[in-house]
Amino acid sequence: MANSSIEWTELTWNPTTGCTKISAGCKFCYAEVMTRRLKGMGQVKYKDGFKVVKTHESTLDIPYTWKGSKIVFVNSMSDLFHEKVPLDFIKDVFKVMNDNPQHVFQVLTKRADRLLELHKEFKWTHNIWMGVSVENDIMTTRIDCLRKTKAKVKFLSLEPLIGGLPSLNLNKIDWVIVGGESGHKPRPMKQEWVIDIQKQCKKAKVPFFFKQWGGRNKKETGRVLNGKTYNEMPNIIELK
Repeated sequence: MANSSIEWTELTWNPTTGCTKISAGCKFCYAEVMTRRLKGMGQVKYKDGFKVVKTHESTLDIPYTWKGSKIVFVNSMSDLFHEKVPLDFIKDVFKVMNDNPQHVFQVLTKRADRLLELHKEFKWTHNIWMGVSVENDIMTTRIDCLRKTKAKVKFLSLEPLIGGLPSLNLNKIDWVIVGGESGHKPRPMKQEWVIDIQKQCKKAKVPFFFKQWGGRNKKETGRVLNGKTYNEMPNIIELK
């Protein structure tokens, strides 16, 4: 567990580590860069590098120790629905989330097809927010998979946004996050793409969270859109 600088969460919890790239949004993967850094620092959890997907049973007890209510990003350094993660281990992770209803667990995947294949295997309590990453119009099929699941709260992470989404279907979607790519060679995100998505969210009455413009210096470019900061989230109290 670690405090997070990600704007839409409080903590990160990584029961699995490692991943493999499956689409254009993975090109400059943040988790891959961080894994190299953590491995270089001698952190045992990351000693096998990014391309080796590993489960960490010892982490399953951690959420039981948190005091109060937390908002937790699950697997910021991996993908829980990666094909190398056994179903039984995913069930173990879900049991931990089920057992701790005082916390909100945000699960994000690019493997929407496996999510849809397995979703009936899990107990979807109110505190599990399930999301898919969508970087361009080609990957909107992931949203269709998410929509068909039993998750009670469904969200989209449109990051890194590398293409416009003019016909975003927000039916049964509870939250939308948008962010540009950061790093040494970030692909640009056009302002009109972001404004169009914000308008679509407003029309559909879906909370809109603008995470960042990105770029080589994301702190400098900031996260102001239309002269304001968008921090909208699903109403946690109402969802309980």
